[in-house]
Amino acid sequence: MSNAEGEPPVAAPPRPSAWTAFRHTAFAVMWTATVVANTGTWMYNAASSWLMTNLEADAFTVSLVQVASSLPMFLFAIPAGALSDIVDKRRFLILIEIVLTVFAVASAALVGLGRMNPVLLLLFTFLLGAGAAFAAPAWQSIVPLLVPKPDLGSAVTSNGVGVNVSRAIGPALGGVVIGIIGIAAPFWINALSNFAVIGALLWWRPPAARSSSLPPERLFGAIVIGFRHARYNLELRATLIRAVAFFFFASAYWALLPLVARSRIAGGPELYGILLGAIGLGAIGGAFALPWIKARLGPDRVVAAGTFGTAISLVLFGAVQRAELAVLACVIAGMSWIAVLASLNVSVQVALPDWVRGRGLAMFVTTFFGAMTAGSALWGQVASMFGLPAAHFAAAAGAVLGIAATWRWKLRGSADSDLSPSMHWPSPVLTVEADADQGPVLITVEYRIADAERDAFLRAILQLSRQRRRDGAYAWDVFEDAANKGCFVEVFKVASWLEHLRQHQRVTNADRVVQDSVRRFHAAAEPKVTHLLAVTFPDDALPSQANDAGARHLLR
Repeated sequence: MSNAEGEPPVAAPPRPSAWTAFRHTAFAVMWTATVVANTGTWMYNAASSWLMTNLEADAFTVSLVQVASSLPMFLFAIPAGALSDIVDKRRFLILIEIVLTVFAVASAALVGLGRMNPVLLLLFTFLLGAGAAFAAPAWQSIVPLLVPKPDLGSAVTSNGVGVNVSRAIGPALGGVVIGIIGIAAPFWINALSNFAVIGALLWWRPPAARSSSLPPERLFGAIVIGFRHARYNLELRATLIRAVAFFFFASAYWALLPLVARSRIAGGPELYGILLGAIGLGAIGGAFALPWIKARLGPDRVVAAGTFGTAISLVLFGAVQRAELAVLACVIAGMSWIAVLASLNVSVQVALPDWVRGRGLAMFVTTFFGAMTAGSALWGQVASMFGLPAAHFAAAAGAVLGIAATWRWKLRGSADSDLSPSMHWPSPVLTVEADADQGPVLITVEYRIADAERDAFLRAILQLSRQRRRDGAYAWDVFEDAANKGCFVEVFKVASWLEHLRQHQRVTNADRVVQDSVRRFHAAAEPKVTHLLAVTFPDDALPSQANDAGARHLLR
């Protein structure tokens, strides 16, 4: 159509699709491999939950299978995320997948020999969950390496579809295989399916990373910086809060579904597989409509709608007595699950710069599985004490209340901020030698501000404080010179000289916009920047035991 006479027609924006990421060969190959592996994983999950109902039918014990699967993510995702930001992601993932394959073979052998018991089943579920925990942040952080930024939302949604394709196929296939071949077969198929991702990782060649002259971060320091970034990244923090409000209550139907199939409907493993497959099919159907829905509602309303849909499914699970109603509840649950999970995942991805992506995603994974672990244990205990319907109804009420309680925490739906490194900070000019580990380092920035702009300047620089802390500063403040009107000094501390050099590389183009908005208040061309290094006193200058205690106190 034409927007004015004589002007060329303006093309309508393309309708968003969940499938545009498949134009990229690397993504298509990795997606296919992970679907194969995840199908094996879901066969294992269904078989292990069903095996536990045969070994021990108590509701709390059955729910511990979900706990054993989720708890490792809560315990290990943070160090795993730090590792994924430090080491080569591809080699790291290959090593983890090999270890996972060894664990899977061992568990299959025990089931096949009839030596599996409840304790060993929970142990191997925990070990496989631990391997998945170490792999999860790295898997999520390579997604931006497989597709360009405009297709990131499509890639995240497609990955969600892949998980749910495997969820639809795996449990149903697992139930059939158990009935025909035996309970050990899904365990062996899970072990063999890992070779798909190992092969895809060996084939893939990631794009060259931006070179850095600085050594990699140390693990403990990287974890600390990751926590600090999460604390001061308001968009990431909002996503984590919304995640807790959803996953804690949604965990109820995941943990209790085997008992719904066995106790409420009197079904067998085939029915349990069908119910899990119905969740997957619902998620696949929801993924087709999700781009269109998100374009009209935005991420916040999509998450609210998905949470409300989950509450409806929980009510249906509480009232279910027939298989048809259970299947309907599973379809609604699956549609709601993909809507919430994909929206939260996109919000995390677009809120993180590359240098901390693994750690930020690890925060999300930790929150996800921490809420699932705590929720599974709680709802299993509630079901043991008060019955399955009471647990489902209570979880449904909590999910609805969570929508209102967390509504003020807003999500991001697109990569509208440029989080690529700006590299606009000039290299510090040194006249003294600075060791890499020397610290702490005090950086001061002196501004000259007109009296009429004082309040506006202070409001602007408060936004800058979050950036300094996100990028590595552990202390920040602003001081006004009492003897020099209009002179303000911003100060922030970092742990070492090397950490400050890393700070230079972490500043993004979006950060630069905020910094420029602060510096426009400065009367001169550029604020005065000073770097102050903590000094090391010579040994003969330190007080001895015979010296005055007050002098020693002053040197501390």
